[in-house]
Amino acid sequence: MWSHPKDFHALQQELKAGKQRFTDLVQHYLEQIQQQNNAINAFIEVWEEEALQKAAFYDEHPEDLPPLAGLILGIKDNLCYKGHKVTAASKILEGYEAVYTATALQRLIDKGAIILGRLNCDEFAMGSANLYSYYGPTRHPLDLTRVPGGSSGGSAAAVAAGMVTAALGSDTGGSIRQPAAFCGVIGFKPTYGRISRYGLIAYASSFDQIGPITLSVRDAALLYQAMAGKDPMDNTSVNQPVEPWETIQWQQPPKVAYFKEILEDPALHPQIKNAMEKLIENLKNKGIVVEGVAFPYLEYVVPTYYVLTTAEASSNLARYDGVRYGFRAQAQDIEELYVKTRSQGFGKEVKRRILLGTFVLSTGYYDAYYAHAQKVRRLMKNYTEELFKQYDFIVSPTTPTPAFRANERPDPVAMYLNDIYTVFANLTGIPAISIPFQERVERLPIAHQWMAPWFKEAQLFSFIKHYL
Repeated sequence: MWSHPKDFHALQQELKAGKQRFTDLVQHYLEQIQQQNNAINAFIEVWEEEALQKAAFYDEHPEDLPPLAGLILGIKDNLCYKGHKVTAASKILEGYEAVYTATALQRLIDKGAIILGRLNCDEFAMGSANLYSYYGPTRHPLDLTRVPGGSSGGSAAAVAAGMVTAALGSDTGGSIRQPAAFCGVIGFKPTYGRISRYGLIAYASSFDQIGPITLSVRDAALLYQAMAGKDPMDNTSVNQPVEPWETIQWQQPPKVAYFKEILEDPALHPQIKNAMEKLIENLKNKGIVVEGVAFPYLEYVVPTYYVLTTAEASSNLARYDGVRYGFRAQAQDIEELYVKTRSQGFGKEVKRRILLGTFVLSTGYYDAYYAHAQKVRRLMKNYTEELFKQYDFIVSPTTPTPAFRANERPDPVAMYLNDIYTVFANLTGIPAISIPFQERVERLPIAHQWMAPWFKEAQLFSFIKHYL
């Protein structure tokens, strides 16, 4: 029976030592998918034959294994993989096959990762619960009545359920960190521009960022380092050196800030508040300066985020019209084709966000909503720059509550408020990671979130290694 250690490094040592075979490892995960996926619905499609062929090749050539050999990876269904279907969990891309591979994914494949299949998500990454998928909702691995979070809910659920070693997701406003928090795994969003978005189906281009969901912080750092770097195919990717986090030394303990308004937020679950207060006390006992600071923008982060992202979404999704690719409705003329294809191809939540985005960009409302939201975003970035002159990191809860039941958030606005603590990192572009607490609420995971200055991912990983 395959023994499944939580850390990829330990897993790889067993493989390199010949104690286990790569094909046995892939077969183990395939069995986990077969046993659990009907209930959880994390995987949309499994590429069994392809994964087993690559594993067999590694078994036959153990003398020269690539650095990520043994990493069995699932990918969110908005990442392109040449020759494989990709639909962003939407009917409008039904049957579409990618004609190129996302740069981030290609870099992992080049280093030896085995891609096991594509994972369920909210349609076009729009959601906080993985309830808005053309393929049906994903369920929480620990409680099938609850949501796994979204939009990368399939990725988080697959990792938490032991169906893969790790998974890729995309984070527009917390879509990696929030489901990671709900499912009790690690979710990491790097600095905007650190990892190429080429091959990621766009939701909101100035917010989207690819990142890993893993079982350990070490694995998250490993995948991040493998994917990061400038890409000539993405002019928003940044040519910044990727520092090795393992060699960073702390001459003195760092300074940490937390937002007082978040810990005093009435929406914050009291047991998550208690866990945060205990964490802060433990950090202080280790000699770390931890101070509460005023955050005057808490009530504005969600409205600002949704005005800007829906505006970008309404523009990005205009390309899905039934003419070039994907689903095409039966119609008598071109106008009817557009109307029927988009009406039948998009789900309810996507339509809602397209309409909102079109509204805030329309004549007479642009200055009142979109332009105003851009100014608030700039204020938040300026505030963050000043804050990081005094502090090394910011800590907060990842979510206000543990995973909720699938029918508990019927109001779209209530659903949007699940992102209240995570969207700040996307609005400002800073890196952020969600780490589970040891404590649980009603047997469900809860998590804390760490944010660092732009391009200080190495310092963030080093801090976690030394102090958490």
